[in-house]
Amino acid sequence: LRLDEQVRVVVFKSEVKGVFCAGADLKERAKMDDEEVGHFVKRLRNLMDEIAALPVPTIAAIDGYALGGGLELALACDLRVAASSAKMGLIETTRGLLPGAGGTQRLPRCVGIGLAKELIFTGRQIDGQQAFSMGLVNHAVPQNNEGDAAYQRALALAKEILPQAPFAVKMGKLAINRGIEVDIASGMAIEGMCYAQNIPTRDRQEGMAAFREKRPPRFIGK
Repeated sequence: LRLDEQVRVVVFKSEVKGVFCAGADLKERAKMDDEEVGHFVKRLRNLMDEIAALPVPTIAAIDGYALGGGLELALACDLRVAASSAKMGLIETTRGLLPGAGGTQRLPRCVGIGLAKELIFTGRQIDGQQAFSMGLVNHAVPQNNEGDAAYQRALALAKEILPQAPFAVKMGKLAINRGIEVDIASGMAIEGMCYAQNIPTRDRQEGMAAFREKRPPRFIGK
């Protein structure tokens, strides 16, 4: 996906009705020794980092349970859409663990330190509407009879992104992701570097031409 220039947006959904991702298989984990557990969690963390580093926008469609590593997967995405009835939480402390695949870092960046600490310390599960109210998800929608309301809303969101200039969207994502980790002056420098890469693109020229000619732009990602 990272290398496919035809990919504009990636939507993560589950094929299992009522479950986005239920997290690690604790029965499997119970059979591992300490070294195996450490290796397993490191691989999980690397996977989440790879998802977060995808150059195109990513959307998690949470139509059911997103618990532990399942919520960490959703947090690794750029945008999250949940059914109001979905249940999500970093429940690791209820099993003698702490989030180990990015949850302690991505959740506070998403909802703030105080709420993140409360959710992680308590292991509480919240529904989609509560998640929306605290900014954990971008949209919460009523579940439908097919059980894929969040996926349908995620597709609609993806279709809003698709017509926009692909390279500009990628540079916008890069500028946000890199800039949020540094002071604002350094962030401005990052934005400037991303903008400089966008200036010579054919899509920028097409956007200006389309505006002058009062027609929809035809972006090609170049």
